[in-house]
Amino acid sequence: MERSSRHSDKLKNTTMRDSDLHPTDEEQEKFDEIERLLDATYGPRILRANGDPVSELVGTILSQNTSDVNTARTFASLREEFPSWEDVIEADTADVRDAIRMGGLSNIKAPRIQKVLKAILDECGALDISFLQSMEPAEAQAWLTNLDGIGPKTAACVLLFSLGMPVMPVDTHVGRVMTRLGVVPDRTSTLRKERIIESLIGDDAHRMYAVHVETITHGRQICRAQKPRCEICPLQSVCTYYQERIA
Repeated sequence: MERSSRHSDKLKNTTMRDSDLHPTDEEQEKFDEIERLLDATYGPRILRANGDPVSELVGTILSQNTSDVNTARTFASLREEFPSWEDVIEADTADVRDAIRMGGLSNIKAPRIQKVLKAILDECGALDISFLQSMEPAEAQAWLTNLDGIGPKTAACVLLFSLGMPVMPVDTHVGRVMTRLGVVPDRTSTLRKERIIESLIGDDAHRMYAVHVETITHGRQICRAQKPRCEICPLQSVCTYYQERIA
């Protein structure tokens, strides 16, 4: 996804205003260059929506505070023990906890998964939330966050990864990287950060996915929480943190 690199000097310290979700031309141009550099370094990343939002919801709960590899193993263990989500609802919480123990925080995740699945069943009459795809993204996200224990990031993951809806999940990496770049303010809510990034990307789930995944990779490899590797960062020319503290 090629983007213009004109006026790079103007882009360095441009920050999206928290009071306004309509980006200025300079803010948009800066983000377009960030997107171009991320894609050139870590892309292309292709969205392949899996069409199974309930499984995505459970998987996202399991992914909290653990690695992607461990999440996949834990999810497989859960499905091996309980072939259907109805089985999970009806099981003893202790048995669900044992099935997902390898993923960590099983005392929290097991009852949360059961409670969320039961709430969906009670609300919808079936364990099917594919109807969310017919809603506006913000409305669908609000529906999910009304479920106890489901926050904006989890809801965004479900909508983007399973239904291909243009919603931006902001995890710790995305939040940190976009704050240092000057795209989002530091002291604002996760949901506000999501909306700011979405306003810069527009209704394009494929771009949303690419920016999300590539930013996570950048956060893990370069823009780490402790001792960021600014000296080799490909985003130096558009990074507020680098310009203010390093350059």
